[in-house]
Amino acid sequence: MRDILYPQSEWMAQILSVASEICETFGYRRIETPIMEEYELFARSIGKETDIVTKEMYVFEDKSGDILSLRPEGTAPSVRAFLEGGLLSRGLPQKIYYTGPFFRRERPQAGRYRQFHQIGVEAIGSDDPLLDAEIISLSFEFFRRFKLSQFSLELNSVGCPRCRPAYTAKLKDFLEGVSGELCNDCKARKEKNPLRVLDCKNPSCGSLLRGAPKILENLCPDCETHFSEVCNFLQMMGYSYTLNSRLVRGLDYYTRTTFEFKFEGLGAQSTVSAGGRYDGLVEELGGPSLPAVGFSLGVERLMLAMDEEGFNFNPGGIEVFIASTVTNRSKVLNLLRKLRESGFSSDADFMQRSLKAQMKHADRLNAKVVVIIGEDELSRGELVVRDLVNSKQFTVKEKEIVSRVGEMLERIKRGNGD
Repeated sequence: MRDILYPQSEWMAQILSVASEICETFGYRRIETPIMEEYELFARSIGKETDIVTKEMYVFEDKSGDILSLRPEGTAPSVRAFLEGGLLSRGLPQKIYYTGPFFRRERPQAGRYRQFHQIGVEAIGSDDPLLDAEIISLSFEFFRRFKLSQFSLELNSVGCPRCRPAYTAKLKDFLEGVSGELCNDCKARKEKNPLRVLDCKNPSCGSLLRGAPKILENLCPDCETHFSEVCNFLQMMGYSYTLNSRLVRGLDYYTRTTFEFKFEGLGAQSTVSAGGRYDGLVEELGGPSLPAVGFSLGVERLMLAMDEEGFNFNPGGIEVFIASTVTNRSKVLNLLRKLRESGFSSDADFMQRSLKAQMKHADRLNAKVVVIIGEDELSRGELVVRDLVNSKQFTVKEKEIVSRVGEMLERIKRGNGD
């Protein structure tokens, strides 16, 4: 785990702000769930044989004997909140989104921390393939807004309870033939959940699976039609994709559509956004039989991708810094109050530095404008205002200072220093 200090914390906050704006533009409403849930929620939904549950979750017993877990993902808590909060009565589909920290005890790697941050989007109540396409298009919109281009979409269908058992049997037969060469984890997965073998990241297992039966060739007619329509909608929207028959994701609740967005240059941790359909999860958690689809986007990996493509983050800073050489510091406090009440982010010197040192500090704070309060200017009812962006300086009447600073900041914002 790590501390996130500025300017990275400000960059992350900017990403989350834009993400909320995009989600709300698409008609999704914000929810928040606790960072702790009952362990059984994840064991039931994700799957007891998945790596997340068997190896990665933070699980502990509290003083009352309840077994709790720090949330490793956001879909199961969202479905629980949907059911317990009565969102079903508010109409379908329910389109919700969330942001926040999640926890998995994984080996730290680039873009992967044991506390990480995600943006999650869920649409509950409709099996319309157009909704699958919309969910995928939301990820495209994130990448468009952040001016990213070096990514690719991988797409698959993992079928449904009607067609998946027959495919699983075929896959298990295939795996029996290469059983001796599988990694130890996959030998166990082969017996308990053969689909998990397809998700193995071990290169040697990957090479063994090249001849494995493909699930896209074993779908039932309904799943085949659904997937075909998803692909057609994406093509109609102008989005390109690659079919990946081994894309099953690492959670057991997925049905039908699964997808991942991968970025060049990020190495093994190249997946930034991923998700799919989970039509049985609502019922599994005690609700009615309702279809659903969603995705999550890793904020840390998104930041890595943005950095890889040369994104130039404009670090936060203040708009106005007050530098003073006067002994009557009440002038500084009064002006700070007026500027802040007018909505301008403002700061001043609290170290009693020299004027030169104060100007250096203003630069460190990324200030756009400096107001200089000097004895001579005050005696004339004036203040000096320096535009640090355009390297210009003006003398302004003291009673006009707030309005003039506002005009100056507006010109700076427009890119006009005149």
